[in-house]
Amino acid sequence: MEIKTFNYDNINEKLYEYRHNSGLRAFVIPKPGYKKIYATFATHYGSLNNKFVDNDTNEEITVPDGIAHFLEHKLFEQKDGNVMEKFSKFGASSNAYTGFAQTVYLFSCTDNFSNNFETLLQFVQSPYLTDENVESEKGIIGQEINMLKDDGERTVFFNLLNAFYKNNPVKIEIGGTIESISKINKELLYKCYNKFYHPSNMMVLVVGDVHYNDVFKMVNDNIKIKEPAQPVKRIYPNEPDEVNKKLIEDERQIARPLFLMGYKDNDVFLNGREKVKKEICINILLEMIMGRSSKLYNSMYDEGLINGSFGYDYTIEENYAFSSFGGEVDDPKHVRDVIINAIKNYKIQENDFNRIKKAHIGDFIKQFNVVEKISNTFIDMYFKGVKSLDIYEILESVTIDDMSYYLKEHFDEDRLAVSIVYPKK
Repeated sequence: MEIKTFNYDNINEKLYEYRHNSGLRAFVIPKPGYKKIYATFATHYGSLNNKFVDNDTNEEITVPDGIAHFLEHKLFEQKDGNVMEKFSKFGASSNAYTGFAQTVYLFSCTDNFSNNFETLLQFVQSPYLTDENVESEKGIIGQEINMLKDDGERTVFFNLLNAFYKNNPVKIEIGGTIESISKINKELLYKCYNKFYHPSNMMVLVVGDVHYNDVFKMVNDNIKIKEPAQPVKRIYPNEPDEVNKKLIEDERQIARPLFLMGYKDNDVFLNGREKVKKEICINILLEMIMGRSSKLYNSMYDEGLINGSFGYDYTIEENYAFSSFGGEVDDPKHVRDVIINAIKNYKIQENDFNRIKKAHIGDFIKQFNVVEKISNTFIDMYFKGVKSLDIYEILESVTIDDMSYYLKEHFDEDRLAVSIVYPKK
């Protein structure tokens, strides 16, 4: 068994990697003395991947929206009962989540690690789908979809995505719609499972007080050898450079208007390290412009234009990227104009840059005290093509010239969009 060791002396961490014969990559980040162990089994498959090429027939396959999330639900249902009961029996807390680009299965425990880890490895590889249990799941997921329609924060976010994108599937709710899930059947679920749940498209990570040899031996014993898979050919629709709509307004049963604005970014086809550096740079720049220590944030707060809910983010994935910022505001369009004007007139200060960059490095190091944060960041970075422990080095490489470049490049008013959700009258 060939194991690679990576030493990160600058953050006092180690990473062990094992590549299984199936193509699966397994990782261990040891945390000696920690009581909690956190284990994940993840696939590079999310709600974006509703169109792909069937390698056997070379046909383009389009599946219903929400199928990745639907499959996540169904994997917990095994022939001998719900797998959560097995985890509970061994004293573990288990869960899963589907995002735009990945699906992650996880558990945390303080003991019985081997039993829980074996359960995780086995159930994710053992779909049990019948016509009956697929049909019954539609009602459960349908209730979820209907509940989310009333969620103001989710509405303002997905409306912003709909303002940005004309064709990109990122604008579609991860769970799909009542209409789309009605088209899901056992055969389509198995087709997607066999396509995207091949070990070569997946990874395993364990963070905690474990020995890497024990983890990798269990991986070796439990991962089912499959025929080598051809790379997944994902198909994404062409997306125009301009935004789909400049403004989307909506109403929900909320107490105060919700507001999000941001800039669509079309420069997404970068290699992993470039992509992660760009994400870091624009998030640092956003903090410089509108973070809690900024002149803009404090002037808006003091004038009562915003409250503590105001926040910002920049994200970049395989086929989309955008910034977003906002919160609860009484006069959304005035706040929009204030922010646009502030960005236009913003001058980068070197002392601000140095202070915020240093704070980001400190936050990165601090996250290694929390096993969940270590895991979430690692998985996100891994599917972008970077090991998260390399972020320290990437952060160190960020310069004030990078800030100047992205200040000009990212904040293009032609790619600005706004989403507002008002209280229902």
